[in-house]
Formats: sequence, structure tokens, C-alpha cells
Amino acid sequence: MVIPLEINPLIGFSTLLFGASMADAEKVFGKTEEVQLLENIEEFQTTVWHYWESGFTLFFCEKNNQLFNCVEIDNFEAQLWGQKIFDLKEKQIIEFFKSKGIRQYETEQHDWGEKRLSFDEVNIDFYFEKNKLIS
Repeated sequence: MVIPLEINPLIGFSTLLFGASMADAEKVFGKTEEVQLLENIEEFQTTVWHYWESGFTLFFCEKNNQLFNCVEIDNFEAQLWGQKIFDLKEKQIIEFFKSKGIRQYETEQHDWGEKRLSFDEVNIDFYFEKNKLIS
């Protein structure tokens, strides 16, 4: 069974809603391929479920009772508001967000080479490497 990878800002990822339990996540996506524990992230432990084959990672924060609170996606088939987001360049993403009424954004060039484009209003960060969206 292939689940469409749809980003739903402030709502969730595919049919998994932000605030869902780990059990809910397993029902939607199946068993994770790898579990990782991150410590000292804002003084809390975060459980990370990697779905390497499918190109995404789910985050469950101890602060929020181990509920789903973040997703990292590097699957080029992922969609945002029905648009394959990885097909767009940075300026196109900015215009796409403007068409949705979201005009405020910020960018930052990181020392390690990635550029971050953030839309805080909907808690989304895009990472570019050599002008190509990678995450």
C-alpha cells in the first residue's frame, strides 16, 4: 500500500495529524525502519522514526508526551497543497506561498552550505543545496 505523501501545514503529514501517538503513526505508515533518540533538544528527548525507503522522518517530543510534532521529508514525490514541492525553485516556492496568502518568510545561509527558507506562520522550513530543494 502506497500512501500519498501530502504536507498539510499546521495539520499533519498524509493522514497523520500533529499530536498523534506513536501507535497512530505505526497504523498509518507501518513499522519504522530505524529509531533514534535525540537528547538535549531544548532540554527534552525526542524520538525519531526514520522511514528511509519512503523518504521521510517523524519526530515525537517527550515534552509533548511523545506525540507527533514534526516531519522531515526528502521524498521528491511529496506534495504541498496538491503541488509537487520538490519540482519548484526557491523563488517559485515563495510565489506559491504568496498565492496562499503567506507573504512573510526569512532565509539563512548556513556555514555547512545549506540555505534555509522559512515560513514561520505555517512552521515550514525548506533546505536548499546548490539551489536545489533537498528537504
